[in-house]
Amino acid sequence: MSPLTLYQLVSLMLLLAGLFGISQRKSLVGMLISVELMLNGAGLSIVAAAQLTPANAVLGQLGTLFVMGLAAAEATLVLAIIVVIARRFGTTKTSVISTLKG
Repeated sequence: MSPLTLYQLVSLMLLLAGLFGISQRKSLVGMLISVELMLNGAGLSIVAAAQLTPANAVLGQLGTLFVMGLAAAEATLVLAIIVVIARRFGTTKTSVISTLKG
């Protein structure tokens, strides 16, 4: 098995772990961590493809830096939203937050 295939499999495992975490977690912080896992898998896939193929390695590294910047901005915004939700509802459990008042 080639190294690129191994890296892609690890990247796929990170993606699947993130999808599983999003579907199974009850708290917003757990969901945020799962999304970060998925973005790390995407970054690993981009770097591996750029380094182990004839493609330009610099473009792969720039793409991964873009993904990392996107993950940092997303984490900042989501954490701010979680703080507002925790202050308003008193919890970050999705089952409590998703109920409508009627």
